Amino acid sequence: MAKLVVEIVPVLTDNYVYLLHEPISGATAAVDPAVADPVLERLAARGWSLSHVLITHHHGDHIGGVPDLVRQTGCAVVGAGRDAARLPPLTIEVSEGDTFLLGSTAAVVLAVPGHTTGHLAFWFPDSHALFCGDALFSLGCGRLFEGTAAEMWASLCKLRDLPPDTQVYCGHEYTAANGRFARLVERDNPALLIRLKEVEGQRAKGRPTLPSTIASERAANPFMRADEPTVARAVGMEPGTAPAQVLAELRRRKDVF
Repeated sequence: MAKLVVEIVPVLTDNYVYLLHEPISGATAAVDPAVADPVLERLAARGWSLSHVLITHHHGDHIGGVPDLVRQTGCAVVGAGRDAARLPPLTIEVSEGDTFLLGSTAAVVLAVPGHTTGHLAFWFPDSHALFCGDALFSLGCGRLFEGTAAEMWASLCKLRDLPPDTQVYCGHEYTAANGRFARLVERDNPALLIRLKEVEGQRAKGRPTLPSTIASERAANPFMRADEPTVARAVGMEPGTAPAQVLAELRRRKDVF
């Protein structure tokens, strides 16, 4: 069983499309292709043929390139069955706990509502890789456009429980901005300070700050740490306050940051 080869394709202003190549079978998936041309160009450069598109959620900057990719490659489209009415036509409808194969590599489907009600993440245990769209960002989380803070907290807890060495591939390059907010919440968190130094160096060289890891997010991401007393106090709440309430206040403050 081969590990996935992951290529990061920057598109639009700050989106990332991920190409996942399984070298034994040659199967290749594109995660959340906002546009088609940069994806097709990278596929051609690598000599890969697109077999699948994986959709985390219905927003246009995650699905805009799907129709062109299907037209030009005939690839299968994988997405949330419950959200099918808001997605391009799906070949494979999936939901929480489902598994599917990309070549010889299995993906586990995780329902992670909060940013949208039908949001999914795709976890490849054997490759230690998570593709989580806009549910979890490095040092942040997605805005609560459709879901509740309680749903988002449950989703983050689900992701937090994945193996700590899991590599986290998010939908956007938001880490530096998220880090500035996180610094206001936990300015003395040593893990956060280390991560901020890493991010500064990566961005100075024009490199992506992703992937992160579950271990790093557990230690430094204030939204994933909403059950920590230091985070509750930072938003004016008593330690022991329900984490969903703390997260809601964090999200409210971040939305106007």
